[in-house]
Amino acid sequence: MIIDALPIWLLFLVTAALVVLAVEIGFRLGKIVRLRSDEERESAVSAIAGAILGLLAFMLAFTFSIASDRYDTKKGLVREEANVLRTAWQRSDFLQEPDRTKTKALLREYVGNRIAFTQAFNPDTAEASIDDATRIQHEVWAMAVLNAKTDPFMNSDIGAMYVESINQIADLNALRVNHGLQARVPTGIWFVLYVLVILGMIAVGYHTAIAESRRSRVTTVLAISFSLVIALIAALDHPMSRFISIPQQPLVSLQLEMKNTP
Repeated sequence: MIIDALPIWLLFLVTAALVVLAVEIGFRLGKIVRLRSDEERESAVSAIAGAILGLLAFMLAFTFSIASDRYDTKKGLVREEANVLRTAWQRSDFLQEPDRTKTKALLREYVGNRIAFTQAFNPDTAEASIDDATRIQHEVWAMAVLNAKTDPFMNSDIGAMYVESINQIADLNALRVNHGLQARVPTGIWFVLYVLVILGMIAVGYHTAIAESRRSRVTTVLAISFSLVIALIAALDHPMSRFISIPQQPLVSLQLEMKNTP
């Protein structure tokens, strides 16, 4: 996405500059109109500005809701993945040696990989982490299939539950990749949001001039306020944000539990 090209702090500054510039443009347009004609009514301009700002508030709330819901979903997937990995780890005790030891080692590596995935702050590192996770899944699955063919015990209900847990690991990995890297606030929504920001701030500046008021220092406060909200939405939506990261404590606890298990 285009918005990912800017760091969050730079996005904040660019948005603040756009707000200040839009207010200034609106103020100058209002002054020109007021000098040329007295027919422009403050009440009508105020109503139009209020309507645009109302639409802007709606779009901000709508976009924040999308980003916030997906953030909560990603946190929930971390807890679910930790539970599934713990289950697979425990059920791997039913495997015969040496596959039991190999599987446990791979699952330990996989947990470390999932923690590292969220700490990857560039696409190349994240892609390498995904490829490594896929490799581990294939190895664990291959051992499960081999045991199912050679060990009669694996054809029992317990064996079926172990195979199911391995399937769930792959499913949850796909969900985390989808929600973490691919499910984003659409570019069209960002475009509409910024158009409304610019139009709303132009309307504010225009109304200030029509009302024969001077430029106010409150414009800076307005710019900071809108920029903070937009930067927050971008941080929630960004898959590799340093500002608002997904808590990995369930996986960290599982990793510690694995290390302490003989």
